[in-house]
Amino acid sequence: MDRGGHRLDALDVDLITRLRDEPRIGILELSRRAGVARATVQARLRRLEEADIVVGYGPEIDLHTAGYPVQAFVTLEIAQGSLGQLTEELEAFPEVVQAWATTGVGDVLCRVAAASHDDLQSLLIELHHSSTVARSMSVVVLSEIVPFRTLPLLTKSVRAQDHDNVTGRRG
Repeated sequence: MDRGGHRLDALDVDLITRLRDEPRIGILELSRRAGVARATVQARLRRLEEADIVVGYGPEIDLHTAGYPVQAFVTLEIAQGSLGQLTEELEAFPEVVQAWATTGVGDVLCRVAAASHDDLQSLLIELHHSSTVARSMSVVVLSEIVPFRTLPLLTKSVRAQDHDNVTGRRG
């Protein structure tokens, strides 16, 4: 897994944008729309996948529409050295859709989804029963105002590179 900060260029971002807009687009059509050879598109996508920049092509799921309208962020303070055990415990809860080890007040931040407030409460009680969890704090999501996105950041990076190339600056 290459986490070394691979630099993307304008073609990389263009291909990612087109795949994001039309995930089912074929390589031939993608190359036609991008105005580059099919072999170039294949090589670029392979490089992006091998660098773990493009990590999947699966469908995105709207949890609210799929029957899980209640979402929350749960901060867990855990016993020192118990991250591995907690990870296994969290993976056993289907309602935990993401979790991150963090710095600051809490040790782990979880994103959870539930069918109802009662289901959320039951999940929070179960999480707190873990021997690894010392304390928890939850925040219920009212609405999503900025969905998960990466393209604006990638586009900004390419624009900065283009600007540096025009002005002769090096990063």
